Amino acid sequence: MTADLTSLHRFATIAGRSWDRVVVVDAAANPAAALNVCRARSSVLVRNAPVAELARGLAGWRRTLVVAEDLGGPTEQLSTVDPADAVVRPWRSADVICLADNEFTPGVDGWALPDDRFAHRGSTMIANAEVRALVLARLAPRPGVLVWDIGAGPGAVGVECARLGAAVVAVDRDPVQCVRIIANASAHGVDVRVEEAELADVLGDLPRPDAVFVGGGGAFVVAACAKVGAPRVVAAVPELDRVVPARDALRDAGYTVEGSLLSSARLVGGALAATDPVTVLWGSST
Repeated sequence: MTADLTSLHRFATIAGRSWDRVVVVDAAANPAAALNVCRARSSVLVRNAPVAELARGLAGWRRTLVVAEDLGGPTEQLSTVDPADAVVRPWRSADVICLADNEFTPGVDGWALPDDRFAHRGSTMIANAEVRALVLARLAPRPGVLVWDIGAGPGAVGVECARLGAAVVAVDRDPVQCVRIIANASAHGVDVRVEEAELADVLGDLPRPDAVFVGGGGAFVVAACAKVGAPRVVAAVPELDRVVPARDALRDAGYTVEGSLLSSARLVGGALAATDPVTVLWGSST
């Protein structure tokens, strides 16, 4: 039975969310996209949800599921469950509201935000606003996709991807940077899954991405990310002697590779101040 709009509104109210704060997706057409919206947003109503599959994909995200079986029908039953419990339970045809522990709302004030909108180490960061503008264009973050931010640093790229609707996993081995990622995500009203680890230690446990940004780690990390097979891999390389190895790592994995050396001069007061040059490489498999 297909639930009517009144039943869906009532379902959202029971789950403790106002209808205007709920994102509605249909898993029948694209289950992976529906899952990524649940990873990215705090209140998602998933129609025609494969409950166990959805719950399994939410491992690593702090979420609660409110499951409605036969919503609006004679045998309607509502259950509130942790994703780990939902994996092992049998379910009838269901609609699901996926809830984050805390509600969050992304900002809508543009993209490639000024550097001072992010807490970061020192006076500069590799992914400055000019670099982020190109990186975001090549990653193409949007609702329904999953982006990895590897060697994330303060997480500016990952946070911007999340602001544009993507689900994001940020990986960095530095605990201080991981704290900054969490702070930056919170400041911009988004949820980013943070893994404090070397990439090699978590690579096999991460969900398969649609796009990957490599902000640190060199050609070895680029090669490891390329082997995952995401349609798009983007790397920011500040050192010129690392550009060719990173390019070759993408080519060896079958990507068509392009790149650009970005060197900008910002107007500060009445004079131009040069930023550090960074080469951005992007590989596409399509």
